[in-house]
Amino acid sequence: MTLISFVVPAFRVQGYLRECLDSILGQPETDIEVIAVDDCSPDASGDIIDEYAARDRRVHSVRLPENVGLGPARNIGLDRAVGEYVWFIDGDDWLTPECLTEVAERLRGTRPDVLLVDHVRTHWNDTATRSAMAEVFPESPGTGTFQLRDRPEAMRLLHTAWNRLVRREFLVDLGLRFAPGWYEDVSFSYPVLMAAQRIGVLDRVCVNYRQRRAGAITRTRGDRHFEVFPQWHRVFHLMDSWGSATDALRPAVFERMIWHYLTVLGNGQRIAPELRPAFFAQITADYERWLPPGGYPVPDGVEGIKHRLVAAGRWRTFSALRTASRARDTARRKARSARRRVGPVARRGARLTRDGLLREYYRAELHRPIDPTLAVYAAYWYRGYSCNPAAIYEVARTLAPGVRGVWIVRRDRVDTVPTGVDYVVAGTPAYFRVLARARWLINNVNFPDFVRKRPEQVHLQTHHGTPVKVMGLDQQRYPIGAGRMDFAGLLRRVDRWDYSVSANSFSTQMWDRAYPATYTTLEVGYPRNDRLVTAGPDEVRRLRAEFGLGSDEQVVLYAPTHREHLPGYRPPFDPDRFVRALGDSGRLLMRSHYFHDRDRRPGRPVDWERVRDVSGYQRVEDLYLMADVLVTDYSSAMFDYAVLDRPIVLYAPDWEAYRLARGVYFDVTAEPPGAVATTFADLLALFRTDAVRSEAATKAREHFRGRFCTLDDGRAAERVVRQVFLGEPSERSSRC
Repeated sequence: MTLISFVVPAFRVQGYLRECLDSILGQPETDIEVIAVDDCSPDASGDIIDEYAARDRRVHSVRLPENVGLGPARNIGLDRAVGEYVWFIDGDDWLTPECLTEVAERLRGTRPDVLLVDHVRTHWNDTATRSAMAEVFPESPGTGTFQLRDRPEAMRLLHTAWNRLVRREFLVDLGLRFAPGWYEDVSFSYPVLMAAQRIGVLDRVCVNYRQRRAGAITRTRGDRHFEVFPQWHRVFHLMDSWGSATDALRPAVFERMIWHYLTVLGNGQRIAPELRPAFFAQITADYERWLPPGGYPVPDGVEGIKHRLVAAGRWRTFSALRTASRARDTARRKARSARRRVGPVARRGARLTRDGLLREYYRAELHRPIDPTLAVYAAYWYRGYSCNPAAIYEVARTLAPGVRGVWIVRRDRVDTVPTGVDYVVAGTPAYFRVLARARWLINNVNFPDFVRKRPEQVHLQTHHGTPVKVMGLDQQRYPIGAGRMDFAGLLRRVDRWDYSVSANSFSTQMWDRAYPATYTTLEVGYPRNDRLVTAGPDEVRRLRAEFGLGSDEQVVLYAPTHREHLPGYRPPFDPDRFVRALGDSGRLLMRSHYFHDRDRRPGRPVDWERVRDVSGYQRVEDLYLMADVLVTDYSSAMFDYAVLDRPIVLYAPDWEAYRLARGVYFDVTAEPPGAVATTFADLLALFRTDAVRSEAATKAREHFRGRFCTLDDGRAAERVVRQVFLGEPSERSSRC
């Protein structure tokens, strides 16, 4: 018999589900199965489950035709489980490394009905908060088992399904199921403990309980939080049906119920002000209904006062106490903030330089009306007219002629702006004016921190690549690669986004976890790749002629990515040896700013007739169209170039070091877009033998294209324009 059946329900967790499944499947203990239940999720969760099931026989995919909710989805998984124990893990949480070894050892050694395990709350800023385990069990609970009546304090551990493993046969015999609705853990977790004859506690952190910045029900206001009441009613109805066997536990269970109700009421992110009196009234009603005949242990201090106010039904006094407490906390925060501002305020007059005056001008412009026809475009920190914003701009001029597009460019990049394109220079009064008054702000990176999002404005984040390396909040786990990145500031910028363009389902999944906020995802393909689809042979011949490239020459584009964590790093690449390996008809385009200087040093002669540095060339799409083969490492260039269905070579001489230091989302050497070389000698051999076009390389590219390029049909920019400018909803958009 399988030892553990993991039941993993999935609904809107596409950004986290891979980490969850990897954390289970990567454990040293392999006597497991995973029942992954797609609860008719509107995102790619179901596809991710199918992908894992296809490559690991321990994973079983269940696709539900309609959304049933977390509790019923768990029941469906339970019905399919065959393990001796069942462990319900939410799709956005994950296990700690190697924890399953100790879990399995304890299960086999003591055979408990229930094994409670420890957890930490893992926050978006990569900090963790310990559970109440150390408070509930100040001394180690040991390896033995007990009944709840002997150690009722076990009820003070968090009442979730995922911090306990339950013996499946015991659970089936008990006939306990998850109830529908929110707070479904309540009517499962407490009865399981009360009915168990053998409870074990493993005081080892096994679960990372993700505290999501967006999308969690604990951060969602609404009347559905009233569903906590019927869940607790189920607990007491069960106790009634079990008779006197649970009478001794009623006081402790009752105290937990009132504590939980007050926790929900006290969370301002759950119960709206207008609903709080009714919620409080229901607490009082339940207090009167379920109060044990002999009373219960009322907490000390402020918590005890709250309990007594509930018993008396005194909402106004309770509310006043809550208001006073919050006012005191607010005053303390303001005092601390004021102390921090003393220095900056004292220096403010000295800072009113030209930049300061322009910022004041910007703030004044924020009070003027929005220009309903103005769209502002920018790319790569104002480096010119390019990438997804340029593609969107060009289509908008045709489909939305009433929208006036203006570009922001640096002064030293003005000469790169095409004729007829309106622009302003960054840092000028006109720059601050358009930022303050534009209806639409379109960028492939974030606008500066001083930019304020006005209610009437629409921010469109287009991004500029499909991620191999980790991005956004995920970089917190890789401090070497992240440098001094301000993650709190990053999230303030992300909160300005209304739309996020995604090139493929994989990007959508990664953006969800890297940039958690409430924007709408436009999974439409990349606008900049439209040209790769629509350009015909005549345009390719024209571009090659302008570059002096013959139609019979083999043109290779080498485009490595930069290493943020290694600014002086130079991949081992010798242009002269490379073009000699290509043969007499080979030409090399190098898109990397440092190669030209490096390889023209004395003693390193290079055939510059056949090697051209194109690092400063504005439109990379032209380079893709001219190239017969792309050589790259971890650059997003591979995803764009794959649209052309031409050979790609992955040259990854520092893969292991890069993966460990910078962090990656998937193993690009295991799922490459074509042939792979890890040394320069191997790279030369691939071209000398024409292995870049081998059957294996072609199959790898086909698989890669099927995963990442299916949306690039030449109409991505049109789909963006129609939704963002014209208000025509896209079938490929979704709330994050």
